[in-house]
Amino acid sequence: GIGGGFQYGLQVSIINSPAEYIKSFIRETWLKRFGSSPSEEMITLMWSFVVSIYSIGGLLGSLSAGYLSVRFGRKKAMMFTNIPALLSATLMGLSRLCGSFEMIITGRLFSGVCGGLALNIHLMYAGECAPRQLRGLIAITASTAIAVGKFVGFALGLREVLGVDALWPFLMAANALPALIQLLTLPFFPDSPRYLLIDKKDKEGCM
Repeated sequence: GIGGGFQYGLQVSIINSPAEYIKSFIRETWLKRFGSSPSEEMITLMWSFVVSIYSIGGLLGSLSAGYLSVRFGRKKAMMFTNIPALLSATLMGLSRLCGSFEMIITGRLFSGVCGGLALNIHLMYAGECAPRQLRGLIAITASTAIAVGKFVGFALGLREVLGVDALWPFLMAANALPALIQLLTLPFFPDSPRYLLIDKKDKEGCM
């Protein structure tokens, strides 16, 4: 779940806390580039892109989830979700250093792709690996992971943690940690029995 529903929940909630800091960063960057302050309408438009492009990334990720899970298997597809997660963390974490608010927008797009992929593949992988008597219990781990992700996002956004002007790039890059944890742990997990039997025709591996 830490690389599945957790990533989605984290990215949904984490954007709320640094809103004013990111708007100020957009304003400062625009002033340095063009020598004039942007209008409030332009700031609002750029901020709208930052927030809403996550949904576009989520759509792209969701549309790709089925193909990747059949082509590479559930486990490898779950590992693939960490690539856009790490890309997004890198882009958003370095955006202030590079003086580019476009990197935040691109990073949010990649984090949306990660969320769309992870949430769908998480449900498939967990459900197919669960013993029949525990399948319902295992299926709700997606909802639990989303809730925990939202809670962690809000907690990290507190002023006492990372919710200050100097640290908002680290807050935006926080999704790198669960991605790294999953990259280190998931290779030790088994692949989905359903995938091995139906897609790979590997009855022995399935058993």
